[in-house]
Amino acid sequence: MQHTDNFKLGLLHFVHLLVTVDGHIDDRERAAILAIKEEEQIPDKMFHEFEVKAETANEQQIYFEGNELLSACSDDERLAAFVHLYKLAEADATISNKEVRFLLYGLKANKVSFEDVVLTANMSGK
Repeated sequence: MQHTDNFKLGLLHFVHLLVTVDGHIDDRERAAILAIKEEEQIPDKMFHEFEVKAETANEQQIYFEGNELLSACSDDERLAAFVHLYKLAEADATISNKEVRFLLYGLKANKVSFEDVVLTANMSGK
């Protein structure tokens, strides 16, 4: 399924927040980010423009913009985004309290069921 630009950008916003929530990006998280970029066919230009923007934006700006972008997506796209985020949270082998809170707030704001995310993630393989 080809996803919209809103999905791709919204996903990038949330991925950035999730991987920087603990203060560092480890090698497994970096590999997972690149795998998401590849799987979702996020163009290099979009990816790099977001990286530049993320360097100067604060956490609130990125969260707000990510929510705005994902809210414009279909239910299936929002679910797919949170499946990626769930898997990414597991990539560094530990999930911090801040990561859990971030995911729960994001799920609630985007009206996505945590149970649906876990079920879909398990069905798609980890």
